[in-house]
Amino acid sequence: MSVERSNKLNNQLDLWNNLNKNNTLQEVQQYIKEVIELRGFSHQEVEKTMLLLLEEVGELAKSIRKSSTNMGIDKNKLNHYDTVESEVADVFIVLCNVCNKLDIDLYKALKDKEQENIRRTWKKENKKEG
Repeated sequence: MSVERSNKLNNQLDLWNNLNKNNTLQEVQQYIKEVIELRGFSHQEVEKTMLLLLEEVGELAKSIRKSSTNMGIDKNKLNHYDTVESEVADVFIVLCNVCNKLDIDLYKALKDKEQENIRRTWKKENKKEG
């Protein structure tokens, strides 16, 4: 392993070791920004990152389908399907990366949107009994 690769790995491990349940959303978003830089993806265009987000959401859907439904899956690709938890994490990581590229504070965006949602009138879908 090269010295540069070893340093990047050690830097990522140091950042990861500092993550804990008490971190704020802003701190987690900053962590993701820093590891994306270390991994060499910080200069990726936001459009390409958005495509990656859509891909990760698709992988999450496949994982949920595999674990929570009786829908068929390609048994030859069974090892390509990761856990739901892992796919949720991938979606979150890439979403934070999109936010970082657009200078969006995810916590503030969440608070602002929920303030709107609190005032919103929600219509429940009627389920037909049968």
